[in-house]
Amino acid sequence: MNIILMGPPGAGKGTQAKNLVKKYGLTQISSGDLFRAAIAEENSYGVIANYFIKHGHLVPDDFTIQMMRERLAKKDWENGFILDGFPRTIIQARELESICREFGFQIDAIINLECDFENLKKRLAGRRTCKQCGTTYHVLFNPSKVAGVCDKCGGELYQRTDESEEAVAIRLNTYLHQTRPLIGYYTAKGSLININGDQSMEDVFEDIEKSLEVR
Repeated sequence: MNIILMGPPGAGKGTQAKNLVKKYGLTQISSGDLFRAAIAEENSYGVIANYFIKHGHLVPDDFTIQMMRERLAKKDWENGFILDGFPRTIIQARELESICREFGFQIDAIINLECDFENLKKRLAGRRTCKQCGTTYHVLFNPSKVAGVCDKCGGELYQRTDESEEAVAIRLNTYLHQTRPLIGYYTAKGSLININGDQSMEDVFEDIEKSLEVR
């Protein structure tokens, strides 16, 4: 089973992707994780990605598509994959269809998490991430036991540059103009599953499970 997981920044795509990995044994392929790894390695993708991400903008289509093509070409998944954060534009969606034909696989479900934008602003501005293990917390909804310290590994918690108040506003505006059109694109193809992302994380996943069972 191969799934595209869509939704605006802060919708909980990463959390639900991990739930899907645990439940179905899928491989999570996150464009954000790939870009962050490239930034840490300071390779060509990383240098370009860092400039755009820290200002809240999408990385240009050609670089994103090439990076994902290289990742998908590995075919290192047994039970299928979850695409988290890709595609984010119509151009990327069309190129993904070409990649599917090229490597001989298909997308079985496209799940879209729908959220209120005011709730998203609160979620993103309060998010904190562990520098060591990457575990995420929220100062209001899911705080660590000790402020600024990761419960799992004791690492330092920090606010990512793309989650500052200014960057959040830019990211949401970018989503509206560049990524939201994908909803219409996939709806026209009759392949979009809309899920209420403003529920609890548990209820969101329950709805995702139900939608996958009937496909």
